[in-house]
Amino acid sequence: MKKYTVTGMSCAACQTRVEKAVQKVPGVKSCSVSLLTNSLAVEGEVSETAVQEAVEKAGYGFISDTKSEARKEDALEDRETPKLKKRFLQSLVFLLVLMTLSMGPMLFHFSLPAVLRYPGILALTEMLLAIIVMLINKKFFTSGFSALFRLAPNMDSLVALGSSASFLYSLGVLYGINYYLELGNAEMAHQIGHHLYFETAAMIPTLITLGKMLESISKGRTTSALKGLMNLSPKTAVLLKDGVEKTVSVDDVAVGDVFAVKPGEQIPVDGLILSGRTAIDESALTGESIPADKEEGDKISAGTLNRSGYITAKAVRIGKDTSLSQIIEMVSDAAATKAPIARIADKISAVFVPFVMGIALLTFLVVLGSGAEFSVALSRGVAVLVISCPCALGLATPVAIMVGNGVGAKNGILFKTASSLEEAGRVEIIALDKTGTVTNGTPV
Repeated sequence: MKKYTVTGMSCAACQTRVEKAVQKVPGVKSCSVSLLTNSLAVEGEVSETAVQEAVEKAGYGFISDTKSEARKEDALEDRETPKLKKRFLQSLVFLLVLMTLSMGPMLFHFSLPAVLRYPGILALTEMLLAIIVMLINKKFFTSGFSALFRLAPNMDSLVALGSSASFLYSLGVLYGINYYLELGNAEMAHQIGHHLYFETAAMIPTLITLGKMLESISKGRTTSALKGLMNLSPKTAVLLKDGVEKTVSVDDVAVGDVFAVKPGEQIPVDGLILSGRTAIDESALTGESIPADKEEGDKISAGTLNRSGYITAKAVRIGKDTSLSQIIEMVSDAAATKAPIARIADKISAVFVPFVMGIALLTFLVVLGSGAEFSVALSRGVAVLVISCPCALGLATPVAIMVGNGVGAKNGILFKTASSLEEAGRVEIIALDKTGTVTNGTPV
């Protein structure tokens, strides 16, 4: 299985589109995309260039296998939440001012400053505030309309359409206000001023940003166990060359190099003991809490802890070949695979956005046809778009899988695939091949 990183995905519809695009590439047996880790796992005899072309043609960014491997731990860092917090707080400040101007006099009966009592000036001020909020959240509009023009609408398309419809309708009302003021009909200008929806145009992206921020916080927490596993990997090794000890990065260790490990230090790579005796804590790999005695000729594994003696050893497996790296890879792969229930969610989310857009249009036409005003019909249609925006459908299952894998890894339980994890939830009887004993890892 080859793994890559895909950038620019914002919802389950994006995830499904990338999967479909890569699945069509000749040679691909199967592929799965994780919205949670932004990873793409591909099985089959296919070149990286072909996969990259498919992803980029679908409208998303691509990071190659080697770069993706080098930045795997880096990719788990939660950079999205701080950006979303900043966006939300900035939006909230301008939205509160906008809401005060548009709803304040009606709800709280306070007077606006004299200059804002003129309907044309008030409407123009509201429009400028709405534009600021929409620019702060421009990612929704660029992603949403871009996907819409490619005939692959995503959740951002719903946000962009709902907000833009409110804004454009309000812009038409603004022209109407100025038209009636020009005719000297101030009463009519005031009357149609009640049909401004600039606050709705700003409220939609602000609320959805809040939802995205909460989702991002949830995603950030779920990757902590995988980061904990990666932190077990030692960063340096002490090489012995001509009897002299030299500390180097673990990436610089080659197969056949001789390294030394002092008491209290971690084993940097998988190796074979050349001299010395010690007891090694292998609980991180085996779950066995009692340190194992090791002497000349015994194997040792990266990430385990040297408890007592000074040893020298020859490097046998390095980098991605070490046992610890393979365990990390397995947990990471399991997070990227799909459980059967997740595939059902993907199928639904693939048709969800076009279906919702159809219902919104139908709602608008039915309400308008029933004799309601255009503004009322528009508000009903926009409401359908807005309440459909959160993409929990596409995120809830991957988050659950990631949490299950992470908690399992913390407790020494590893799942090879998401299907295994789903099956484990249905287990009622467990048969153990130990001698009738289950330990909790802390002998007394």
